[in-house]
Amino acid sequence: MKNTLLPLTALLLVTAPYAPAKSIKELKYPHLMPPFITAVTTFGERPDWSHDGKRIVFLEKTCGDVFEVDLATREITPLTHHYPHAGYTRALYLANGDILLSGARFFDPANPGPSRQEVGAELWVLRPGSGKPPVALGAHCKEGPAVSRTQMKIFWAVNKGLDLADIAYDANGIPSLVNRRTVLKEVDLPRPESLMEAQNFRPGAEHELIFNIYTKRDNYLSETYGLDLNTGKLTDYTKLPDRYSEPEGIFPDGRYTLVESSRHRHNVPGKKNYDGIDHYIVALDGTGATQRLTFFNDDPVFKCTQGVISDDGKYMTFQLSKTTDETGYGYGVMVMEIAPYMASLGLKMPGAR
Repeated sequence: MKNTLLPLTALLLVTAPYAPAKSIKELKYPHLMPPFITAVTTFGERPDWSHDGKRIVFLEKTCGDVFEVDLATREITPLTHHYPHAGYTRALYLANGDILLSGARFFDPANPGPSRQEVGAELWVLRPGSGKPPVALGAHCKEGPAVSRTQMKIFWAVNKGLDLADIAYDANGIPSLVNRRTVLKEVDLPRPESLMEAQNFRPGAEHELIFNIYTKRDNYLSETYGLDLNTGKLTDYTKLPDRYSEPEGIFPDGRYTLVESSRHRHNVPGKKNYDGIDHYIVALDGTGATQRLTFFNDDPVFKCTQGVISDDGKYMTFQLSKTTDETGYGYGVMVMEIAPYMASLGLKMPGAR
């Protein structure tokens, strides 16, 4: 199955499984059109970069199949069509090229929520091209896991805490979790009634875990934190406790992270603060220095989500959604050429340089 290159406006007019096409307006953003932003698929969500930057893995839809797109040819390969399953909510490349999946053993169309929540979602390892189904790791997961790009390590939110483990393979190539331990509990967070989600190992300093702490109070608030595994120190990187700033993809030099934030459109009546979001770049130097990167939410119909940075730091893959969509829903995989895009808008990386 092959997919051809589409301009941004054409992408947004394609019918997606979560919303009728008639509810999707055409965006009018000349400065966000190609050549600096390209639509590489006409469907899909939650993309992740291969280590060589030549492919992107993504979900068909929430609780759907997993696909991989070759960026040179635009050929799309299904990775999970060869066995029955209940659908997946995450797909991430491991350091060895295998794919970490999150998905449930069951799916009820009348009540799909549990299949993407901790009660149902489990972690699995898929070896692409093996012809075999994925192997369950025996662990449930809240939202998405975090994957090291250089080591066979993962961490994830579960049981009101963050767990860290290695993935090891036996003599038959069967993966399992080893050295599993809980490194932080929600009761130990500095803000009361806060919850956690895993996000990234910090490149170049993988003893620090970057994660999200959030609260449902005040229309949902979120901050980007780091946990130093050597010292136990917690660092608040966004320094905006009264806004929504959820970490997403991290830059390969470890100096910056993307965050999804609605600081430009805070507490809009009838909306949650995770609805009207765009991508920002936050310096991981402790200053909270920030640069807004995308401006899709200048039109309140749309939001820009799920940004991931390539290993060479040159590209961002992400998705476009509507502010009325469930979190995670997307209408196709996009790729941004970061440096020329920022230069065209006069944007600078935040913090000391």
